[in-house]
Amino acid sequence: MARYPQAILVSCEVPWDENENLLEDVFRREIRHTLAHYNHLYIFGTAGEGHAVNTAQFRRIVDIFYEETRGEDVHPMVGLIALSTPTVMEKLDYAYSVGFRMFQVALPPWGALNDDELMTFFQDVCGAYPDANFLHYNLPRAGRVLESADYRPLIDAIPNLVATKNTGGGMERAASLVRDAGELQHFLGEANFVHGCLYGECSMLSSWGPTTPHKVKALFEAGRSGDLATAVRLQHGFRDLGAALISPLRGDNRMDGAYDKVLVRLGGFEEMPLRLLSPYKGFSEAQYQSCKQLFHEQFADWVAH
Repeated sequence: MARYPQAILVSCEVPWDENENLLEDVFRREIRHTLAHYNHLYIFGTAGEGHAVNTAQFRRIVDIFYEETRGEDVHPMVGLIALSTPTVMEKLDYAYSVGFRMFQVALPPWGALNDDELMTFFQDVCGAYPDANFLHYNLPRAGRVLESADYRPLIDAIPNLVATKNTGGGMERAASLVRDAGELQHFLGEANFVHGCLYGECSMLSSWGPTTPHKVKALFEAGRSGDLATAVRLQHGFRDLGAALISPLRGDNRMDGAYDKVLVRLGGFEEMPLRLLSPYKGFSEAQYQSCKQLFHEQFADWVAH
């Protein structure tokens, strides 16, 4: 049985003005907009620019996120991305002091960790707060992508490591994680969630969550209930949606947040600026409008109600 409940997890992006100042009112409205559809949400993944903020920005955003996610059956999570354990701990200490108890942590990316270093990292971070829970953000940027066999000693040694985020690796990784490391709740993407469901309980990290919540929820329920015909049909729909709207943008090779801010706006939250913190570049207004036109013309049934 997984250590964390099955759910749809979505990211909240951070809005910046032309001087790279936080647009606090817009951010608060975005969080409320997200909460209208989902109760598992987080800040400071790659799309949420967790790698790019300074300490003052991190703390103010954490404060606002805490204020806006107070309520029954709301499960907020704070991402911790840094080059070193001390910096991870600095962020963790602050977010814990504010009141958060669920965290998303990536491995330090400057040098790939060996097995001993991997165990030390999770013992240092997760062991500092035994009453908190941690999700491992498993991505190539960290220099090492963990497989199910890598998680086995961590599962045995770190009781408050409860989940992973694994949107890459295709069908084989999804199958192996769910089958062989099922104590952890694995948050898979739209592309590999359905295959994971064939091997046991898993969850969804939804990039498309802000854009088309009714389709995301339908995919999640179909996978969870074993309605494979519906699940595969929806999975193919998300593939076609990405091919039409996102693939044309990929030639510009932008940071994840550039795409996710487009997706937030496509979901009806037009207040979200497209800009990212320096040195990263968002998409232009013209690019967004072209994407929006395609979305409404070719995927009218996918537009948020």
